[in-house]
Amino acid sequence: MRWALFVGSLAVTLLVGVWALQVPAPRGPDTDATAFSAARAMTDVRAIAARPHPVGSADHARVQQYLFGRMTQLGLNPQLQSGALSPESVTRLTQWGGDPAAAGNQAVNIVGVLPGLDTSRPAVLMMAHYDSAWSSPGAADDASGVASILEAVRAIKARGALERTLIVLITDAEELNLDGARIFFSEHPLRDRVGAVINLEARGGGGRAFMFETGRGNAETVDVYAQAARRADGGASSSSLAVFVYENMPNGTDFTIPKNRGVGGMNFAFIGRPSQYHSPTSTPENLDQGALQHIGSQALEATDALLRGDPTLPRQGQNAVYGDYLGLGVISHTPSFGWVLLGLTAAFGAFAAWGARHATGLKASDVGRGMLSGVWVLSMGIVVAHGVRVLAGPLSARAESAEVYYTLLRRLPWMEAGTGLAMAAVALALLAGREALGRKLLAGVVILAVAASLILGGFDPIVLGAGVVALGLSLWSQSAPRTVWGGWLGLIAFVFVLGCAAQAAAPEAALILIWPGLLAAFAAADAALIGARLEKPRALVPAVLATVIGGAWILTLSHQVFLGVGMDLPGALALMTVLILLFVTPLAPKAKGTLAAAAAACLILACGLSLTARFAEPAPPPSATGPT
Repeated sequence: MRWALFVGSLAVTLLVGVWALQVPAPRGPDTDATAFSAARAMTDVRAIAARPHPVGSADHARVQQYLFGRMTQLGLNPQLQSGALSPESVTRLTQWGGDPAAAGNQAVNIVGVLPGLDTSRPAVLMMAHYDSAWSSPGAADDASGVASILEAVRAIKARGALERTLIVLITDAEELNLDGARIFFSEHPLRDRVGAVINLEARGGGGRAFMFETGRGNAETVDVYAQAARRADGGASSSSLAVFVYENMPNGTDFTIPKNRGVGGMNFAFIGRPSQYHSPTSTPENLDQGALQHIGSQALEATDALLRGDPTLPRQGQNAVYGDYLGLGVISHTPSFGWVLLGLTAAFGAFAAWGARHATGLKASDVGRGMLSGVWVLSMGIVVAHGVRVLAGPLSARAESAEVYYTLLRRLPWMEAGTGLAMAAVALALLAGREALGRKLLAGVVILAVAASLILGGFDPIVLGAGVVALGLSLWSQSAPRTVWGGWLGLIAFVFVLGCAAQAAAPEAALILIWPGLLAAFAAADAALIGARLEKPRALVPAVLATVIGGAWILTLSHQVFLGVGMDLPGALALMTVLILLFVTPLAPKAKGTLAAAAAACLILACGLSLTARFAEPAPPPSATGPT
C-alpha cells in the first residue's frame, strides 16, 4: 500500500504539472471579433518574419513599410520617429556584418494612437520591437509581439469606445541596445502621457507566456493582472519570485527604459523552445501558435482592463507577494502577511511534533537530524546538479562566445532532463537512507561531482563549499534521522528557518519557501490527528494530497526556473528538490534497497543525457559574426 501511495502520488503530481505547463489551443480565424485569435495574428507574423530583418537591411525597410500600412488600416494614424543609434549599437551592428550607414545611423520607431473618450487621463502604451537579430527571421522575437499588438488593437476596437487613450509603439533597434525605446522616452512628445506600459517579448519559440516583470511597487498592477488573466486563454502565468529574480539579473528589454522612469506596467514573454532564440529556425512555421495565443490573449485582456478600468491607473505602492496556481488563478498577499503564514507553519508543526512525541516517543534530537538531512539534500543537490550539468558544456556560457551560448540554448532541454533526473537521484538517496547506498559511495559521488564541476566549469566557491558540507554529512553517521517523523518534521523545520530568512531579506521571493512549508506543516498536523504512528494508509492521505497539490506547483516552478537560469545556475533545482521532499518523505516505502538502486539508475541516466547533448546538438564551426 505504501508503494502504491508513493508511486501513485508522484505519477499524479507529474501528470498535473505537465498539464499545467501546456499552452492554450490557438483560436481560428472565425473567432469572435472581440477575442484574440492566433490564426489572425499569424498573418502578420508570416509577413514580418518572412526573412531576417535587422537594422539597416532591405527587409528591415520592407517590414517598416508593412507595419506602417497595417497600423494605418487599424486607424492608428501612425508616424515615424527617428533618432540616432547609440555608439554601442553602431559597434554591435558592425560586428554583425551590417552597415550602420545603410540605416542612416538611425533607429526608426512607428508610433500610433487610438484616442480615448477622456484624453486628460494618462494613456496606456503597448510596445514591441520590429527589428530582428542578424541571422534570424525573428518569428518569435519579436514578430509574435508585434503581431499580438496588432491583433489586440483590432479586438479592443471591436469592444467599443475606450475610456483612455491607447498608444502603440513599435520600437526599432531593440536587438542592438534598446535604442528605439530610449529615443521614444527621451524625445517623443507623448512620453509624458504614458501611465502604464504593456511590453511583449520572447526568448525562444514557444511555451507558456509569463508576466515576468512589473514596475516597482506593483500591488495594484498585480490586482489588475489577476483579474485580466481570468479572462485570458490559458489563464495566469506569473509570480513575484519571477519579478524578484529578473529585477536582480543584468538582462534588459524595452520595458527597462520606462520602468527606470518610474512608469508601471507588465512585461510578457515566452521562453520555451529555446533553440529558436536568435536562430535561423525562428520561422513562422516553427512558431508555437499556442504560445502566441497565450501571450496575445493575456496582453489583450491586461491592456483592455487598463483602458476601461478605474479612472486612476495602478499606482506605485508596496510590492505584492503573489503567484499563479497552475494557471487557474492568482494568490496574492502583502509582504508582511508572510510572517502570519510562518506563524501558522510553526503552530501546525508544533502540533504535529506534540502528536508524534506522544504516539512514537519522537525526540527533538531526531528532528535536528532531520534538519541536517535538509542541509544534505541542498548541498548534495547543488554539487550533483553542477556536476551533471557541466557534462553538457561550459557553465560560463556568455563569457565564452556567441556560438557557445546559442549551442547551449539548443542543449537546454537535455540539460533540464539530466539535471531533473540528478535531483531525483538525490531525493531517492535521502529516502533510501545514506546507509543503504553506503557512505563511502556517497562520498565518492560528491568528490567526482565537485571535480567535474571545477574542472569543466571553472572554480565556483558555492559548489566547493556545498561539496565540503555534503561530504561531511555523507560521512557522519549521526547526521541521518532515525524515524519518519524526525525526517519529515526536520525538513519542515529546515524550510521554516530558510523561509524566515527569506521573509526578512526578500519577502517577494519568500513565497517559494513559505507556501510549501505551510502546506507540509498542515499535512503533518492532519496526519498526527488521524494516526500519529503513520502506519495506516488513511494517516498518509494528507501527505498524498499535499504531494499532488504542492508538488505539481513546485514542478511547474522548477521548469520555469530552469528555463530562466538553469543554464548557469542548475543548482537552483536543489532547493526545489527539498520542497518536493517536504511532501513525499512520509510516503517513502521501507524497501530501502530498491530506492537506492533507483537513485543510482537515475544518476547514471542523468549523466548519460547530459553527455548525449554534446552529440545531439554539436557546436557549429566558429563564426566571426552573430548576435549576442
